[in-house]
Amino acid sequence: MTQARDTTPPQDSNSNAIALGPSPSADLAGLHDFLRDHLFGHVMPFWQKFAVDDAGGINTCLRDDGTLINRDKWLWSQWRAVWVFSTLYQDFGRDPQWLSLAEHVMNFCGKHGWIENQGWALRLAHDGRVVDGYESFYVNCFAIYGLTAFYRATGSAQAAALARQTADLMIEQIKQPHDSIPHFPYPVPSGASVHGIPMMGSLMLWELGQALDDDGYRQPAMRLTEQVMTEFYRSDRDLLLERIASDGSEYPGLLGTAVVPGHVIESMWFQMHIARDRGDEAMMRQCCRLIRRHLEIGWDAEHGGLLLAVDAEGNRDVGWDHHTTKLWWPHTETLYALLLAHETTGESWCLDWYDRVHQYSFSHYPLPQGEWIQKLDQLGQPITDVVALPVKDPFHLPRALILSIQSLARMTAVNGE
Repeated sequence: MTQARDTTPPQDSNSNAIALGPSPSADLAGLHDFLRDHLFGHVMPFWQKFAVDDAGGINTCLRDDGTLINRDKWLWSQWRAVWVFSTLYQDFGRDPQWLSLAEHVMNFCGKHGWIENQGWALRLAHDGRVVDGYESFYVNCFAIYGLTAFYRATGSAQAAALARQTADLMIEQIKQPHDSIPHFPYPVPSGASVHGIPMMGSLMLWELGQALDDDGYRQPAMRLTEQVMTEFYRSDRDLLLERIASDGSEYPGLLGTAVVPGHVIESMWFQMHIARDRGDEAMMRQCCRLIRRHLEIGWDAEHGGLLLAVDAEGNRDVGWDHHTTKLWWPHTETLYALLLAHETTGESWCLDWYDRVHQYSFSHYPLPQGEWIQKLDQLGQPITDVVALPVKDPFHLPRALILSIQSLARMTAVNGE
């Protein structure tokens, strides 16, 4: 039997705080409704109001209050938005406004962004001129992700063809040493391999393979999953490193002992989605255990919140820029990962941690004009430093809300709530 939810926002040093009682997970059905209201009543209206550019694509060079900085179109953000809008259309009532936005962004990217034999440009001007060419492997990843979601929503042959074109190129690119792969905004140190490449490639290729029922994409996805779970995972520390040497050994110095807990947690739910499709329960439980492990090592016991990076050896110095910051995206990824872990295992630690992360997140990040503030310092105060890209985009937060709502819907249906 679940407890009735308390919807009174608690008093907090952040006057914009929003929360759902002291234990949101005590009422999973109420939590489902709360998160759905937050997605459609607080988050998506921000993007509808401030982001749509009639010339094509969406504006993501925005301040947290929606003020436009410039109209540059970072395709990293554009393709991620295609995933969100396509998934909202497909999974939340097929509202044509979401399909229209997905098409608006996809058509702009498709018309201007492809660079032959390389992939997708990193940044376009508002009129489609290329500002920065193929400078990041991850833009290709997000293009596959967005195009696959659009294909699932519409059956578009054009989207499928573009996704295949990008994936075929990616499969060749990942055969290269990581330090030769364009990797903005985090250059790969000489002689290193990085977790992000197999992490991202695994889910993007897997989802495309599932959508097209094509083992030509599922098989390389599984090879990348194997890299994540065996090469970057270090059993002696029970941690997953962000950088290893290209021969699989330890990469020297602080660069080689950096752990980004939120990134690992995101990676683990990626692998859980793949394992769920394959019916691999052992893999799913291993991922759940590693979610807990990295949350425990990354949580700031003094100030609350998840640190961006820590050192595997416990060193105060960390080989990752801005490592003491509390960014929005690790918290959003963790919130979904914990619900998925509970759905998988039924273990109480998942919801205990969920409540802690939820309370920190909803008392620090939501803004009155919609969406969330993106960057806080270790004490939880807003900062304006550029961390990675100079953008604000509709991705980590709406995706986490979408997936959390879906997980809660499955759990409450099973529980009869």
